[in-house]
Parts: sequence; C-alpha cells; structure tokens
Amino acid sequence: MNPSSAKQVPSRPRNAARFFFLIALAAILVAGFCSLGVWQMQRRAWKLELISQVEQRVHRPATEAPGPAQWPSLSRDGDEYRNVAATGILRYDQETLVQAATDYGSGYWVMTPMQMRGGGTVLINRGFVLPAWRKRQDKAEPAGEAVVPGLLRMSEPDFRFFRHNDPSQDLWYSRDTQAIAAKRGLAEAAPYFIDAEKTGAAAPDPAVAPVPGLTVLDFPNNHLSYALTWFAMAAMVILCVAIVVRVESRADDHD
Repeated sequence: MNPSSAKQVPSRPRNAARFFFLIALAAILVAGFCSLGVWQMQRRAWKLELISQVEQRVHRPATEAPGPAQWPSLSRDGDEYRNVAATGILRYDQETLVQAATDYGSGYWVMTPMQMRGGGTVLINRGFVLPAWRKRQDKAEPAGEAVVPGLLRMSEPDFRFFRHNDPSQDLWYSRDTQAIAAKRGLAEAAPYFIDAEKTGAAAPDPAVAPVPGLTVLDFPNNHLSYALTWFAMAAMVILCVAIVVRVESRADDHD
C-alpha cells in the first residue's frame, strides 16, 4: 500500500456556534458588570455630595425650626441635619422612650413633645438615658418656655433593626414621629424631630439626666470598592475569553 495514498485526517472543524455563543455571553457579562461599576461610581458621587451638604448644614448658624406652613416642603435630602432651634413648652408628661444603644450602653432616647411658640408640636430628642433613669422621681425637669437648639432629623421609618414598633404596648424601636404623635394624641405634629445638642461643658450621668449631643454623623461610603469589584469582574471575563480564544487558535494550528 502506497503511504501517499493513505486517507488524510481532516482538520478539526471549529465549533462556530459554540464560539460565538461564548463571545456573546462574555459581551453581555462585561456590559453588565461595567454598568454596575459605573452605577456605583455615580452613587459615590451622590454620597460625597450628600456628605458635603450635611457638613455645611451642621456648621451653619441655627435657624428657627420649621413651622407647620413649611412642613410640606421638607425633605430628607434637602433638610436632614439642619442646625435649628425650637422655642416652646416641653410636655414632660407625654414623653416617649425609644430603645437605643450608644457608647454608654443600652437604654433609651427621651422623646419629649414641645408645643412650639409659632404653632404645632415637634418631638425633641432630649438625649440618651440608662434604664435606671425611668425609676427616678427627682428628674429636675425645668418648667416654662425653653429654647432647644439641635439638628433637624426626619422621621424614622418603622421596622428598624428587624423590630416593629408596638404602640399598643408602648414599645418603640424607631423615632417614628407620626406614630408617636398618634399614640400620645398630639395634634399637628411635625414630620421631623430635633436631636438636642450638648449645651454644657460636661455630659450628665445618663442614669440621672438625658445626655444630648449624641447624633452620629457617619455615612458609609463603600461605593468605590464596590465599583472596583464590578470592573475587576468584567476584566476577569475578558481575560477568560482571551485564554479560550488562544487555546482554540492553537488547537486549529495543530490540526
């Protein structure tokens, strides 16, 4: 038998359908990952702008707390953490204790309604107390009109930290101004509350009196790391496709 007449082995055909499917899938993944990365960068820009605005509001001179006529125009993005001062009568007999945890330990925010001089009622977060404060009889609560400076905070939604407020049992886990106002029978209640600022040189004992000025201005900003993660995943897909194409090309060269 003449070796030259032996049947030649045909070259391995390229599986075009599988190859183009791989390219299409990779393109979709890369586009999706890059879109998520760009979205995170946009979120980062928004967060940085928000932080800048909040820092400016906090350090501006205090303005009069918004009255009922201004309430409809208030928003979380535009007004939260404004430096304000409210003037009126504090209603200690209608206080609400909202469970809280601070560097002092577990305890409560003391939310006291204030009948504002210009009309309406606003909840004042007078500060943090330990459970022992509830049992005190000599709470030394000043009478008469008071001026309370602090930071404007928009109402907190229910179901914070996976726990619902229970107005029927007077158990509160979020500073939901409308729910608290309804429970206490407060007419014309503001859609915000005020975190009272620290006024004295030394903080009081939270077992004796509310400790004000504990507002935490901490805005997590992990968007850059999230964006880099999405872009890295897009790069990994591109690298994997490049490796597959190279392997396929070498296989064709050997056929």
